[in-house]
Amino acid sequence: MQKRYKEKWFGVLLVLLLLLGSTSTVFRHFTHFPVEIRLMKGQLQKLRLDMPVSATANVSNPQVIQVNGLSRHLIPIDLRHPFILSSHDIGKTLLTVKLFGMLPIKRVNVSVLPDIRVVPGGQSIGVKLKSSGALVVGHHFIKNQQSSISPAERADIRIGDYLIKINDVSIHHVGDVSKAVEEAGKNKKALIIHLYRNGKEKKVQLHPIYDEKDQAYRLGMYIRDSAAGVGTLTFYHPQKKVYGALGHVITDMDTGQPIRVGSGKILHSNVTSIQKGESGEPGEKRAIFFHEEQVLGNITKNTPFGIFGQMPESPNQGIYTKPIPIALAEQVKEGPAKILTVVEGQKVEAFDIQISHVMKQKFPATKGMIIKVTDSRLLEKTGGIVQGMSGSPIIQDGKLVGAVTHVFVNDPKAGYGTFIEWMLHDAGVINSTADLLQGSAVA
Repeated sequence: MQKRYKEKWFGVLLVLLLLLGSTSTVFRHFTHFPVEIRLMKGQLQKLRLDMPVSATANVSNPQVIQVNGLSRHLIPIDLRHPFILSSHDIGKTLLTVKLFGMLPIKRVNVSVLPDIRVVPGGQSIGVKLKSSGALVVGHHFIKNQQSSISPAERADIRIGDYLIKINDVSIHHVGDVSKAVEEAGKNKKALIIHLYRNGKEKKVQLHPIYDEKDQAYRLGMYIRDSAAGVGTLTFYHPQKKVYGALGHVITDMDTGQPIRVGSGKILHSNVTSIQKGESGEPGEKRAIFFHEEQVLGNITKNTPFGIFGQMPESPNQGIYTKPIPIALAEQVKEGPAKILTVVEGQKVEAFDIQISHVMKQKFPATKGMIIKVTDSRLLEKTGGIVQGMSGSPIIQDGKLVGAVTHVFVNDPKAGYGTFIEWMLHDAGVINSTADLLQGSAVA
């Protein structure tokens, strides 16, 4: 009896192998059948195996998904035709496809996530950012009667360090440092400086030196506490009243270090002219800030995926006034899309692009896709992607899928984009990266 049972299953497996090998289409669909699926609530997913047999779909939690419109544990399916998953409720479930209702051939972990919708931006914005502490951007020698020296360099204060406290008093701007240095110099006292380097705090001690040329006490270093520039608004979330912009981190122009946010704001910006991009020389938007008393929002985060903060009201001048769905990273596909950006004044326009390559990312990474500008109007105006265009929303099939981040220096028609879900995570729209990452198997 046992021998007959084994022979039966061996025969089933043999038939299955013959079916898989009989046509390339069957084999391709079988090997590319997903093991993980993420859907927003209300979305559909078509699955196919193209096998000339009947099967059963076993759903561990039928409240989460329906198969072919049926909400139950066991659903008969004909594998000669595609079958449809419809997301019904937020949660996770395991879908098992079984031949003859007995032999499992595919298992799929399905996660249904909340339906997230945001208003795409495209508006040109001015950015003013104050750092948390003072950033060291260089050293200089102080000449006195004895020698030329930089006390800061001798005390192992390095370029890229952030000065965060002097004598236990927090540093809010460069003026705080100048004042403390002058007082310590006159009183012949040492300074205890707390600095931030590579994610860790360090404490150093040094004495100011009198600079005979400037007739003032100095530490022998250059410091900076602010940055300003122009970028593009990516999205606005009406319920949480938060925004995301730029799609990449703001760094100091001399050190390349990310700026630690102390405070900041985004403002109205008006594009006055464009310097066209050429091979080896990226172009840029030239813009001015205006209505600086009308702050659009604050800046609370500066991350690898852009700047983020609160925005009390929905931005104006945009093409979209109502929220649209977003696409998860694996839902973005190669093909035509559009970007929203400003090339003159404050008018947001849509321009054609091609998503030429999509990277497979299960975890946050900045370069998610390669895009190429195909719109003749934009190429004529800008030559492709230019500085100031970073953060321009990428729209595909009516969904916000990402944002423009970088231009290829040797080919201004092309550049990188980042997936929108990573920006939404940093904005706090998605509470945890794990909420969107493909989960482990559900028993």
